[in-house]
Parts: sequence; C-alpha cells; structure tokens
Amino acid sequence: MTKLTIWITGASAGFGKATALKLAAEGHNLVLMARRADRLAEVEKECQMSGSNTLSLPADVRIQHDIEVAASKAVEHFGPPDVLVNNAGLALGLDRFDLANPEHWNTMIDTNVKGLLYMGRAAAKYMIDTGKGHIINIGSLAGKEVYPGGHVYCATKHAVEAITKGMRQDLFKFGIRVSQISPGLAETEFSTVRFEGDLQRARNVYKGMQPLTAEDIANCIHFVIHQPQHVCIHDIVLTPTAQATSTLINRTGQ
Repeated sequence: MTKLTIWITGASAGFGKATALKLAAEGHNLVLMARRADRLAEVEKECQMSGSNTLSLPADVRIQHDIEVAASKAVEHFGPPDVLVNNAGLALGLDRFDLANPEHWNTMIDTNVKGLLYMGRAAAKYMIDTGKGHIINIGSLAGKEVYPGGHVYCATKHAVEAITKGMRQDLFKFGIRVSQISPGLAETEFSTVRFEGDLQRARNVYKGMQPLTAEDIANCIHFVIHQPQHVCIHDIVLTPTAQATSTLINRTGQ
C-alpha cells in the first residue's frame, strides 16, 4: 500500500479522531489540526503508537493566518499533501429563527464555510503543483434538507455542497479529486456542542434509535481515499437505518 500524506482538520475528537486512528493503522503520514492542543496531542500519541508518522498542529480554521502557517509547517515536515480531510465544523443552537443567537450564526459560518475554504485553498495550491491530490469535505444530510431551527447550520452545509461541486469543476483539470461525505445522525460531541454542554438534551437527540458512529464515517472516508486514481467518488450520503430524513426518525428501538 502506498504511504500517503493526509491532513485532517477537527482531528481532536469525533469524525476527525476516528479517521486519524483508522489511517494511522495503515502507516500513513498524518497532519492533525484542531483548536484543542491538549486533546490533539493525545490523538497524536495514539496515532504514533499505531506506527504512523504524525504531526499535530494546533490551529483554528476560522483564522486564515493560522491555516497558512500550519500548511507551511506541514509541507516543510512531510512535503505536499496527498489528501485533505476537511472535517472541522459544528452546529450551535436549535432556536427559532427570530430567537436565535447571531453569535452562533457567526461561529458556524466562520467555521463551516470560511474555515473549509481557507483549508481547501491552502491544500489545493500544493496539490496543483504536484498534479494530483484529493480533497474530502465533510458535509451533512443538513446540506440536502432544511429542518426547523436549523436555518443557518443547514445553510452552511448547503454551502459545503456547493463549494465541493465548485472545487471539483475548478480542480479536476489538475488531477485533483474532490469528494463529500454527508452523514445523518451520528453520535459524537456534535449535539453536546450544539446544546452548549446540556448532556441530557444531547442524549435525547439519539433516544430510542441507533445512530451512526464516528467510526462509520471514518470507514466511508477510508473507502473514498482508497479508490483508484481514475475514480472520484462525488458524494456519499449515509444515515442510520432508523433515519429516513432529518425529521423522520424511527425511535421505537432501545
């Protein structure tokens, strides 16, 4: 198996951490980025114990300078990236539009849209120079639908879908593949963050059904990365079996 250099944002927990651990087991060179330096360092150690050369770079995707500095350090350490897993993102609040907190809007737009753009651009310029590469943007079922209280979060994930398509059209001529993974309900820190630490409210999101796990999404990312060079997976939409749409969920399970 060819050893790849893979950048992962939001690598301190959830989808990012699960993806890092799965790819570390194959011995790839990993560059892990996230805001929480302490937790990122723990993931770095776990990946290194699996035999991966791993570099952790604390960075906030909302700050373009952070991303440019981190990208430069990553290239200096490992050379240009083969893969970017553009994973960093979050939801905040589920309030009715007129009652929502505009600061939540700002954080979601800055992270889910602008952060994804900054990171994608930083990786793409190196990939163009090498004539190959793969950008995987983490979208959401919320990028296909809209639900009550999800106005801005859904808008940011609709933006991810549009940006992914635009990236693909602009970059395919340079041999760069661009993919999207769009999960439905997955139990990570997502709901805890959305409800600002209200654990009971977060647990209720998954009550009576079996949600996806971070490992399920990591398996999809692994599948997309390991397609032959002539194959580009445009989008994978996955939900729990108990979920048909964002609001149609079978909660009769345990």
